Amino acid sequence: MQPENAYMFPTSVKEVQALGWDYIDVIMVTGDAFVDHPSFGTAVIARWLQKWGYRVAVVPQPNWRDDLRDFRKLGAPRLYFGVNAGAMDSMVNHYTASKRLRHDDAYTPEGKAGARPDYAVTVYTKILKELYPDVPVIIGGIEASLRRLTHYDYWKDCLMPSILVTSGADYLCYGMGERPMLALTKGIENGWNRHRMEAIPQIAVFKTGAWKEKEGVLVLHGFEECQKDKFKFAENFHWIETHANLMHPDTIIEPVGDGYVQINPPYPTATTEEMDSYWDLPFTKLPHPRYKGKRIPAYDMIKFSVCTHRGCFGGCNFCTIAAHQGKFISSRSEASILKEVRALNNLPDFAGNISDVGAPTANMYGMHGKNQDICAKCRRRSCLFPARCPNLDCDHTRLLDLYHRIDSTKGIRHSYIGSGIRYDLFLTEDGFVDESSKPYLKELVLDHTSGRLKVAPEHTEDHVLQKMGKPSFRLFERLRKEFDRVNREAGTHVGLVPYFISSHPGCTLKDMERLANHPALRGIWMDQVQDFTPTPMTTSSVMFWSGYDPRDLKPVFTERDMERKRMQKSFFFKNSSKKSREGIAKSKKGN
Repeated sequence: MQPENAYMFPTSVKEVQALGWDYIDVIMVTGDAFVDHPSFGTAVIARWLQKWGYRVAVVPQPNWRDDLRDFRKLGAPRLYFGVNAGAMDSMVNHYTASKRLRHDDAYTPEGKAGARPDYAVTVYTKILKELYPDVPVIIGGIEASLRRLTHYDYWKDCLMPSILVTSGADYLCYGMGERPMLALTKGIENGWNRHRMEAIPQIAVFKTGAWKEKEGVLVLHGFEECQKDKFKFAENFHWIETHANLMHPDTIIEPVGDGYVQINPPYPTATTEEMDSYWDLPFTKLPHPRYKGKRIPAYDMIKFSVCTHRGCFGGCNFCTIAAHQGKFISSRSEASILKEVRALNNLPDFAGNISDVGAPTANMYGMHGKNQDICAKCRRRSCLFPARCPNLDCDHTRLLDLYHRIDSTKGIRHSYIGSGIRYDLFLTEDGFVDESSKPYLKELVLDHTSGRLKVAPEHTEDHVLQKMGKPSFRLFERLRKEFDRVNREAGTHVGLVPYFISSHPGCTLKDMERLANHPALRGIWMDQVQDFTPTPMTTSSVMFWSGYDPRDLKPVFTERDMERKRMQKSFFFKNSSKKSREGIAKSKKGN
């Protein structure tokens, strides 16, 4: 039974009136359809603020093309507007790597495209500021978080300043927002002055004038300097990424125009107790009733999934997870996870199959440094690249025990791992990492894979993998050997599906030819290749724009010609499909 105040968030005047409200504390404006599920950030923040007694309403996917009635319908909130673009950057949501407009949107009812604008956070914020100039606007989510500083925008093919500057928002909440959003809400309610508000951790603000030199502050090259000098942009990112992966980073200052953007250090990594409190919120795990009878594709993908933790210490150069969720792992307790698993039985249409027990990287649950004092001083961006950190505890015993307890829960038939895994956490080129590694791989393949195990070697050529921040392809060859052994000994036919990236910085057409013809991939049906898309706040996007690797500031080849990018990807399909068919035919003939 839900607590008395666990109402479904109103999205219309009629729904507000049904609750008997005469005011709204916070109105959240989002580019996604509203789904009351912990996989959707808008729902998490709304439920979290609700827990603390605030009245929250949601305006999902407002029409920005008409007379703006969607922005006006609920009036002004008592405290502020909260704005996000949805679960994805709106430009990634709208366009392919070749900059072609997508024809669908998984976060919109019936998958229809066109329900949100390009650069949604900026568009929404500007509208709200024009309609309600005296009401604060707080921006957050993926789009705001990863555009908090000067960033390369692939779709405009230029550098853009912090989204605080382009949108005119009052505050930016970056990363996972429960704690900073609650602090901002209390501060606005209690009338804190601007100076006190600007000291809240894990937020960013734009301030006019000059900054004051003081200890514990990292001052970057200004936006205008980066526009003139790509090397300075790469150098900036070197320091941004370094501090994003520190346990105790500095405040970051970046000059722009007549002022500067200030990025406050984040809150400490969430404790298990804090994580449990976020998942203990009264989510219905259903789309809002306004969508009755309509399908939301993104919801269908995750409605029977369970998230076990946040964060990723893999440090892939093309990935934004660490920049948003952090490098250090925040894990839920087994009790919290099992409580959610049992509750799945109450959901409509649940047939006992959990689609995913995972997170950004499924097998990092509960992992951490053995000696936290070493972690507190560490400046590595990845705990796995270029080699696994010797201080990392990557024992999979706790995770295996969790799987066993989930599978023994009443009503559960199967629990699958749909999230990505890092096989360098349990494999070396010579064998297994520890005693838990072999049992983990065996159970993963036989008990938690729904037909095909998806892994991401990303490329076959080591010099390209080095630019990606990924391990040598020899490790994938070892994985395939062990994977085939598990299948052979069990008499099963689970498939192995590798994912690859074309036209990543450092990759040439010749490299893609070697990938497509690599002998270790024979017999594998390979249709999973993604053309590299430079997204804000990644090492790879900085390489793409600047021509420098921000890790060592050395030049790197980048394929920027759109036609040659397409050739890299199409070459893969033309060659790899043929090789896969030949390999499968030979395998069948041999059997």
